[in-house]
This record gives sequence, C-alpha cells and structure tokens, in this order.
Amino acid sequence: MFERFTAAARQVVIGAQEEARDLGNEHIGTEHVLIAMLRDEDGTVTRLLREHGLDGDTAQADVQRLIGVIEPPELSFTDPDAEDAAALKAIGIDLDKVRAAIEESFGAGALRLPKPPPRKRGFFGKLYASGGHIPFSPRAKKLLELSLREAIRLHQNFIAPEHIMLGLLREGEGLAARILADHHVDFATMRTDLERSLKDQAA
Repeated sequence: MFERFTAAARQVVIGAQEEARDLGNEHIGTEHVLIAMLRDEDGTVTRLLREHGLDGDTAQADVQRLIGVIEPPELSFTDPDAEDAAALKAIGIDLDKVRAAIEESFGAGALRLPKPPPRKRGFFGKLYASGGHIPFSPRAKKLLELSLREAIRLHQNFIAPEHIMLGLLREGEGLAARILADHHVDFATMRTDLERSLKDQAA
C-alpha cells in the first residue's frame, strides 16, 4: 500500500511517529496523524482547517489537554561498564584481568559484540532510523486502510494527505475526529473540499 503514498503523504506518516514520540506516547494514534498533516503549512488540509482556527500547535495542545503528555525518563550518563567493574572489584574480581584471561584463551576480541544487522531500507527504514519504531494503534491502521479505499473510490492510483484526511473523516471515532468536532469542523463540507482538491490534482 505504501508504494502508492506521495512524498507528502509519507512525510505525514513519518511525522506522526515524531509527534507521538514528542508527546511520550507508545502508539501512533489518529491524533498524531492529524497533527502531522497540519505541520505542512502549505498543504490543502492545513489551509482548510486553518479557517477553523486549527493548526499543528493547536491540535497538539488539544491532545495534551485531552490525554496529557508523558515526560520521557531522565537519561543517565553513567558508564554501565564502569559501574559493573566497580561492583565486581568490591567483591575481589578484577574485570580487566578477567577480560585478559578470556582473550588469552579464546583470542582477541572474544568478548566483542557482533555487528548489528543492517538498517532496514526503504520507507519503513526511515521510521526506524528516525529514533525507533512506534507502532500504529488499531484505529490509526484503520485510518490508513480507509485512505486507500478513498483513493480507490475516487479512481486515483496515489494516496495524498487529502486521502488520509478523508480516511480520518470516514473513521470518525478517534481522538482526531473529536478534536475536529470540538473546532466545529463540518465533516461533509470538508469531504467535498478535499475531493475537489484531489480532482484538481488528478486533472
């Protein structure tokens, strides 16, 4: 399915992961997809929703108000190897001597960890490379599936952010839909405007 996504639509998916990470959330929800779409200041979705006073920062603030933000744990900058060595030394074990003895018996680098597998390439490789994969919630997965159905319904062989927004409107029950309703977005009018924009792109 993702081979149909335009560059802008792929950026929405990648951006949704970044939004989820910024909010400390463990899953990508419809709300993160909405925020990511609104980060494209020149996009059709942003232009249409701006009339309702809704932009990326406003949507993010709405999410924080509704579900809160989870602060990431504080990072520890202590050296775990140094801590282990100190703990072993306290009970009479010299870690350096242990390493030397093992390498003398099994060869230099015997304790060296194997190289990690190569990073995934392609679209999902970008998701992993951007700081670790965050899974989509079932509702967000449904949203993406509905975006494909919207493209098929409109006889278009590509998926743009407008299709994703149409899928979001069609799903209609996630947190993103609630945010739209809170800002008095008329779903039927929004659908009409999005479909008009897509037909202009395909012309």
